[in-house]
Amino acid sequence: MHFGLQSMFYKYTWAKNFWDQGRKDTAVYNMNLCCNRRDSAALQAVVCSDVEDFVLAVSKDSFFWKGGPLKIVRMELEMEGSLTSEVKLVGFIEDDDRSLKSDVLLEDRHIFVSKRQIQQVWLEFEAGENTPAGSYEGKLKFYSHTLFEDEVLEKELTFTVTVNEEQLPEARDYTFYLDLWQHNCNIARKYQVEYWSDEHFGILEQYLQKLADLGQKALSVLISESAWNGQQTYLDREPHDLFEYSIVPVRRASDGTFFYDFSFLDRYIALGEKYGITSEIEIFGLLNNWQYPDAGYGAIVEGYPDAIRIRYYDEAGGCYRFMREAAQVKDYISALETHCVEKEWIDRVRIVADEPADWELFQQRMTILREAAPAFSYKTAINHVEFIRKEATGIKDYVPLFSAVVTEYEYLQSMRPLIPGKLVYYVCCEPSRPNTFLKSPSIEARVIPWMVEKLKLDGFLRWNYTAWTDRPLENIICRPTVWPAGDTNFVYPGPNGKPLLSLRYKWLQRGIRDYEFMQLLKQSGRGDQVERALQKVFRFQEISDLHGDSGIPSQQLYSFEPDDYDELYRSGQGN
Repeated sequence: MHFGLQSMFYKYTWAKNFWDQGRKDTAVYNMNLCCNRRDSAALQAVVCSDVEDFVLAVSKDSFFWKGGPLKIVRMELEMEGSLTSEVKLVGFIEDDDRSLKSDVLLEDRHIFVSKRQIQQVWLEFEAGENTPAGSYEGKLKFYSHTLFEDEVLEKELTFTVTVNEEQLPEARDYTFYLDLWQHNCNIARKYQVEYWSDEHFGILEQYLQKLADLGQKALSVLISESAWNGQQTYLDREPHDLFEYSIVPVRRASDGTFFYDFSFLDRYIALGEKYGITSEIEIFGLLNNWQYPDAGYGAIVEGYPDAIRIRYYDEAGGCYRFMREAAQVKDYISALETHCVEKEWIDRVRIVADEPADWELFQQRMTILREAAPAFSYKTAINHVEFIRKEATGIKDYVPLFSAVVTEYEYLQSMRPLIPGKLVYYVCCEPSRPNTFLKSPSIEARVIPWMVEKLKLDGFLRWNYTAWTDRPLENIICRPTVWPAGDTNFVYPGPNGKPLLSLRYKWLQRGIRDYEFMQLLKQSGRGDQVERALQKVFRFQEISDLHGDSGIPSQQLYSFEPDDYDELYRSGQGN
């Protein structure tokens, strides 16, 4: 058997049984880690056998393999000091090329491992605000036995976690502007609970808590039906249910009066506030709703330039209907604005347009919205910079696609003083780099926040927190010619209403914490350390080199070596 330690950025692909990639040359028996307070340090243990299947256990519980006599390997962690430890077995997810890639952090306490397969264990050590600075020693001991044999110590690995004096802010106070869109109806479907029920909100709380741990700034709410039309997966050979529905129930009394129930909306906003997600309320469903008329998903309101679909219960008819008159839609929008003003949310609210393409049509839609609700502000996710050049009235926050940022970077920076709000970049199914697909190099999730610092932007947006396929723990492949696997989610539906995190989530979190440490260094007059770290990580000559069409290999644009990023922390220690 073989045992070793790997970087937290180690990713294993199980396809052709290249089992030696986890132990030859790269795996070590001792490792030194460092972090700040209110921070964490992580590594991975790897275990494999050349000749036999086995079970790897990470608990002290009694255990016999259900298939009969089989070697049981038990990992035991010994850690001195007051660091909080997290131990997770790492599970595989199938990629588009049908290989299995390590990604999901499991709740299982044991796992079957085939011979010549590498099994990873994620180990993370959290330093709280009261953790004394200093070095903490840790050991990993691996014991083995079969059935009623006494355990035998197979291997002992050691590591050190050094905690610096510096202290990161609480996640709710991060300056990095993170916006991962939430798909809350998808969450309800995976747990088979009613939309906006108590059970649903109980689950949403656990998902929002994990978003808050990243420093999430925005709460996503949909207030009309199917703004994205289920992402058009009805055209696919294997459709997946990606439809999202309004959080605002509407009814029409027998006298024709409409009533809008904002209680679920209020509850969700309050839930986000509980965990410090208070910077923005992003409202979808009022602007630039996606349309596919040939498939039946077109506009349904006569005389209204957008595809807003508002479902209501008609008490007189005893059935559900959709609003068909522009005046009804305008009244609904006006009532929503009034509610946001009364709740004192209006400064936080952003009406979001997702990738508008037709400028003239976009202007028509903006005009009618501003007439109905003049107090609203707007935010656009755009895949070209021309919409910023147009300087549309009311748009405060601009979110260009990464490739658009690097194509017209100088112009974008010159326009920066004219942008009243945030300038955030996004990636989705494109560009190919940097990104957070299963196939993406692990370091790219970390480099995403570093790009924000390098390019002097405000943050990062992605559409995929829980836009799950129908069976995400079995298969996250969905429209692979357009969406590479991993495009749709950062977490997985776990037991008891809790999300299972991914390695990609953890790698992104590391990058965000790097960013926060950079801000601390600059505030304390050590900006030169940040610059040295940026110079070590980034290798490109021109901003345009970062474009996916430049033909320049990624390794020539930014470092793939975690040690180059960790130099930021060694500088913090005065090295």
